[in-house]
Amino acid sequence: MTFLALVSLLAVKRLSPTLAVDEIVRKEMAIDKIPGVSIAVLQDGKPVKIRGYGFANLENGIPVTKQTIFESGSIGKQFTATLALMLAHDKVFNLDDPITKWFPEEATRWEGVTIRHLLSHTSGLPDAPYEKMNMRKDYTEPELVQLIANETVTHAPASEYRYNNGGYVLLGILMHRATGKFYGDLMKEKIFDPLGMKTARIISEADIVPHRASGYEMTDKGIKNQAWVAPSLNTTADGSLYLSTDDFVKWDEALTSNKLLPADEMAQAWTPSKLMSGELAGHDTYGYGLGWRIPLNVGSHRMAEHMGAWQGFSNYIGRVLDRGVTVVVLTNLDSGHSKADVIGRSVLQQYVSDLPALNSPVEH
Repeated sequence: MTFLALVSLLAVKRLSPTLAVDEIVRKEMAIDKIPGVSIAVLQDGKPVKIRGYGFANLENGIPVTKQTIFESGSIGKQFTATLALMLAHDKVFNLDDPITKWFPEEATRWEGVTIRHLLSHTSGLPDAPYEKMNMRKDYTEPELVQLIANETVTHAPASEYRYNNGGYVLLGILMHRATGKFYGDLMKEKIFDPLGMKTARIISEADIVPHRASGYEMTDKGIKNQAWVAPSLNTTADGSLYLSTDDFVKWDEALTSNKLLPADEMAQAWTPSKLMSGELAGHDTYGYGLGWRIPLNVGSHRMAEHMGAWQGFSNYIGRVLDRGVTVVVLTNLDSGHSKADVIGRSVLQQYVSDLPALNSPVEH
């Protein structure tokens, strides 16, 4: 092999991860008919690759860029959990406080449930009854509390893990009651503004939001615009944020450098919670921390990830903690058709070559 050929081969090898990312994304977009994707690969809190693919809006042919804003779905839970940790650090409450301190109207039915239980999906409380709710009604916070309280408690606190969006809805209301400030205002004050996350915010379809992507749903009649829901249901703490990959660069940098909390306090988010039995909260192949899913079948690696889906958007974030590698995938197609987690995990393997394949679906 000539010297020039060797140099060329080495250049291709150095470039192969980023080239492979393009191939992975485009292939999955073609298979799933995803209109648009925004992706960020970060190493030690610094961007390695940020790129948009396809369209943020099909009607006007607007391409996805790194500034394009997507609805978060449940990847917003990590922000809620971090905010709870910060309020605990500030002595506003303790994570092991009973939630009935702020929901005295449910002192009997919710006895023994703590803030930590809500964060780790181990409360035993019923989920929000979305199948019974009128998704086009503007519910007040007391009405949302009552809707959840009217459902049957499923199990004793810390006796079982069960993913629960309603628990995170309650967390947002609890923070409001504990501080006197709306959860979204707290998020802006304590996380978004200090970190310079300039486009991160609570969802508002009424406001003029530059670079906002449209969400889409795949139906038997083809692709359609997302179903509309009432504004109040787009402001709950289970995942109602607007975020761009630019925002995630700031977010990952903050997590990497412990800007928001001391390392030992933030580490609670990525430590699998335990049940009363001593077993890990989660399923066979993963545990659940505070706002993060913790895969257990990743060899010697430590990893945290989450999926998010809402109103025609499907997203993924995965962090290989021991390698400092983070991948964010934002898409504007519903989760029944967009495999954001497949894209994200495949991209992670390009940068962490010994990361085992993860085949179980990611909850959202």
